[in-house]
Amino acid sequence: MKCSNRSHLRGSDVRRISVSPDAPRALGPGARIGTGADSSASGPTNVLVALGRGVGDCAWRLKYPYDDGVTSAMKTSLFWRREEEANDLEVRLTRGLMLAPAAANVVMQLSQRGVGRGVAESRVTSGSLVKRPLKRTRTTMAYVWVALYGTDDDRAQMRRNVDAQHRHVRSRPGDEVTYDAYDSDLQLWVAACMYVGSLQGYETLYGPPNNEVADELLTRCSRFATTLQVPASKWPVDRAAFATYWSTSLARVQVDEVTRSYLRDFVDLRFLPRPLSAILRPLNRLLTGGYLDVTFRDVLAMTWSRRDQRRFDRVCAVMKWLNRVTPAPLAAFPWNLVRYDTRRRLARRRSLV
Repeated sequence: MKCSNRSHLRGSDVRRISVSPDAPRALGPGARIGTGADSSASGPTNVLVALGRGVGDCAWRLKYPYDDGVTSAMKTSLFWRREEEANDLEVRLTRGLMLAPAAANVVMQLSQRGVGRGVAESRVTSGSLVKRPLKRTRTTMAYVWVALYGTDDDRAQMRRNVDAQHRHVRSRPGDEVTYDAYDSDLQLWVAACMYVGSLQGYETLYGPPNNEVADELLTRCSRFATTLQVPASKWPVDRAAFATYWSTSLARVQVDEVTRSYLRDFVDLRFLPRPLSAILRPLNRLLTGGYLDVTFRDVLAMTWSRRDQRRFDRVCAVMKWLNRVTPAPLAAFPWNLVRYDTRRRLARRRSLV
């Protein structure tokens, strides 16, 4: 396995997780392997030391693919103290199970008529979820990662790439619904939904955030909006302002038959190969319904019973347990892969979308 050695982490307004060579860090059981007077000894022991270092280095790179500020001993450790990780918002957000509300979040976003029609009638087939689901998933996750953790230059490149696609997403003369992907109000709505989805994922895996984390999350998620055409002044200044914006926006939720048909096919995973969609459909329906407010379920004519709620609560409990016990590099998948691929594309000046 070939491991990369480039450094890129999140911005200064959220606590960084990179470690300088001289900084102390809690290490796991393997931290002392190959460090000390016997590290230069020959024989079977040294072979095991070299093997341990190689495996440890690659495991570290799965979690921090671009972190250069670590010592050799740190790289050797295959285990990281969960107490330290649990205190860092980036580590908590970049867990694979944070994607559990993703399908419900798409439904939320498309429940504004302009957004729904813009996606359902989009002529940009290269980014279509129905026609190219893997690419659309990759580009959406890349946008999330760059928006949250990218530098200003990274975000500028993402903006240029997205704008090139959005240029073609607009209504034509005579269309029943008028929309434009450059509309900052529609972009604000999409970003607000993404913040709600991030909060839902956090609460599922860790419980309700304290005030400090909740404020930090709201501020960080403003980048979902400001990475594109939304001015910073439009983003709610605090959680009370966001609650007001959200309740007002829920009153404007509207889904016509075109968007409703698109969303039903999406929830049923009809864009996937038939055997795979049949296997995943029950779980996707359950997670989608569970994370949706009743307002969104009503516009989709989606039924939801007490039995459904109990099943959803059990699934959430299992996800919380899995997030706690899964080894860190595996628990961070696919975000560690998205980070690696996105940084590679940025370095090679390739399109991100």
